[in-house]
Amino acid sequence: MSITGVQLFSVPVSDQDKALEFYVDKLGFELILDQDLGGRRWLQVAPKDSATSIVLVTWYPSLVPGSVRGLMLLTSDIDADCARLSEAGVPVDGPHDQPWGRQADITDPDGNVIGLTTPPPSWG
Repeated sequence: MSITGVQLFSVPVSDQDKALEFYVDKLGFELILDQDLGGRRWLQVAPKDSATSIVLVTWYPSLVPGSVRGLMLLTSDIDADCARLSEAGVPVDGPHDQPWGRQADITDPDGNVIGLTTPPPSWG
């Protein structure tokens, strides 16, 4: 196998403009590409300097808005991020101590649940 990484992940949303506002204005992602691809809007965002990006999609019938679970975002300061997101009106559950570090769950406008995580210091 010659797979070297994860390029992108599709997140199903019902309203791309509302999702763009959430991911860019609330999560602090950067807009990578916003382009019409023959009636389908390719809306790609990513954390700053990330090798992996997210495409906010509306056109896959099998991808239901609000169905994402298990997408994890790595953070260097989970407590500050959770406080800032909560103050911005984002539903936040946590952070909680787990065997693998500290984790919190946030919910986007469609109900997609996204984890924020930071590994324990011993994982360095």
